[in-house]
Amino acid sequence: MFSFKWKRLGIIAGLSLSLVAAGCGQEDTANDGGDKATTNVSEELEYTITGIEPGAGQTETTNKTISEYESLAGWEQKTSSSGAMLTQLGDAINNEEPIIVAAWSPHYMFAKWDLKYLEDPKGIFGEEEYITTIARKGLKDDMPKAYTILDRFHWELSEMESALLKAQEMNFDFEAVAQEWVDENQKTIAEWTEGVDSADGTSLKLVTTPWDTEQFSANVAKIVLEQQGFDVELTSVDPAIMFESIASGEADASLSPWMPATHGAFYEEYEGQFEDLGANVTGARIGLAVPSYMDIDSIEDLKPAE
Repeated sequence: MFSFKWKRLGIIAGLSLSLVAAGCGQEDTANDGGDKATTNVSEELEYTITGIEPGAGQTETTNKTISEYESLAGWEQKTSSSGAMLTQLGDAINNEEPIIVAAWSPHYMFAKWDLKYLEDPKGIFGEEEYITTIARKGLKDDMPKAYTILDRFHWELSEMESALLKAQEMNFDFEAVAQEWVDENQKTIAEWTEGVDSADGTSLKLVTTPWDTEQFSANVAKIVLEQQGFDVELTSVDPAIMFESIASGEADASLSPWMPATHGAFYEEYEGQFEDLGANVTGARIGLAVPSYMDIDSIEDLKPAE
């Protein structure tokens, strides 16, 4: 602050009016600068969201988001794979560059990097997701032992996040991570298998999506079921194939569907052709995320492509 001594009141009044006018001009400039900043971010992003697999339910939800937000008019989602998205995210963060990615929780990305979800005022991504277990029709009658164990599977979100952090440390060897988790959680395993006799080599086909969360949970299920005498075949497939294989009876069960938004369309398509055993993880979430150093907080902070 500076202090000035003026001799004439007229000069003070004139200067005051000038400062008021200048202040108004600065406020307008600040507002323009803010708009320019978000516009520049959108331009730097080339009006592009970095997505995951084309067949993922979240990919469809992101496309719907693009179509319903005026701020995303003219934007596009570039899809490839979850691994490619994470590589691009890591590269952008290393260079402190802007990026918007399709994100979900639980996932190690939120433990590894300082990220934030963009607010979704229209609620297109939903408030909260859960991961459910589905089984083919007739599994309860054909393999009641497997059905009982699958029906009991449940993880706390914090447990899942800890396991995913461990997976990162172990180079995503999900078989090893799952085995370590089983070894360290025998009390939980005993609860899941209580009263279930050996299956004596009965074949069981599980399908999972390629996401880290599902790879971990599916491998835990495989180990537990094999310890109870099942001969388990585990196959990783796209979400659409997961539902199709369960509905057709080609596979027996999956612990991978995200509901109600991510895989909701596939769920509705095959509803009535499989049995839903209920949530195995609650508190999950999907949405669009950015590094915390980006000065935007909502999808509506973005600007449409010109």
